[in-house]
Amino acid sequence: MKKSVLSLALAASVAASVLAAPIANAADKLLLKTPIAFSTSLPGLGSPIPRVADQLKLMSGGTIKMKVYEPGKLVPPFEILDAVSSGKINSGYTTAGYWAGKIPAAPLFSAVPFGPEAGEYAAWLYYGNGLSLYQEMYDQAGYNVKVLPCAIIAPETSGWFAKEINSPEDLKGLKMRFFGLGGKVMQKLGVATSLLPGGEIFPALEKGAIDATEFSMPAIDARLGFHKLVKYNYFPGWHQQATVFELLINKDVWNKASDTHKAIIENACKASVTDSFAEGEAIQHEALLDNVNNNGVQIKQWSPEMLDVFRSTWNDVAQEEAANDAFFAKVLTDLNQFRDNYKIWKENAFLPRK
Repeated sequence: MKKSVLSLALAASVAASVLAAPIANAADKLLLKTPIAFSTSLPGLGSPIPRVADQLKLMSGGTIKMKVYEPGKLVPPFEILDAVSSGKINSGYTTAGYWAGKIPAAPLFSAVPFGPEAGEYAAWLYYGNGLSLYQEMYDQAGYNVKVLPCAIIAPETSGWFAKEINSPEDLKGLKMRFFGLGGKVMQKLGVATSLLPGGEIFPALEKGAIDATEFSMPAIDARLGFHKLVKYNYFPGWHQQATVFELLINKDVWNKASDTHKAIIENACKASVTDSFAEGEAIQHEALLDNVNNNGVQIKQWSPEMLDVFRSTWNDVAQEEAANDAFFAKVLTDLNQFRDNYKIWKENAFLPRK
């Protein structure tokens, strides 16, 4: 009798295991279909995410796979947030600055005029309140996404112009592609700005739809050929001293993922933040030298007077944005408080710039 009961129990256990196995195996596998906002041919900008895909597969033993889709192949770049939130796709790689029209505070998690450099930005995100505020922003705006910083790049150039800019008056009436909060600064200075995806900028310059542009770092701009049409390249990139890029994952998909998979994805993105920054820092000098020696580009530095104009105008923009949106004010206050505390370290620890 006991043997019969034991046999039945054993058989039931085996049957239950067999029935449960396909469900468990399915739950242990995750395919992230990931449209991206930047071509993978752009170093530091689009190149990080294929490396993340490789690492996810390797670290998970093949249980996490990421299929990367070039810009526009699955979802247009400016539609990634809505598509991930709705579940049309389960992930996407982009930058929060693209959502300024939907969420006023979003650009603060992408690039801030006269804002933190990469090290300070990462410090605020990971060890200040940055990450929690970043997620809170999407939650309170009604987006069903999990957000992870997944790359960061060093300063961008301040722009490409067809003529020298020596005073604020020289900016008035220009038509210029410009990104994020810096674009609002330029608008106040009389520039007609537009936000174009990278692939549309050169044709717009060529056809005269815009007179000038900014996009990214020299090695990235070189791939897009701006130097062929406009020869004055201005520095420093006051509007983007560092730029953060995000991996968005549909929150239902994220919540169903195992703790192991979550940890792998989080740490792959953390590693990518370091890797992307290092890549960007390593390759800019070659592009600058090529521009000067072979492309007839004149590298220009903004005068102290022009930088003062940009800074004071940014302060006006920041006050206006904070007055118009409570969450923008909350994030900016927190970031500024972190930076105020960081300042004593920055001023004492780092060599002064010549």
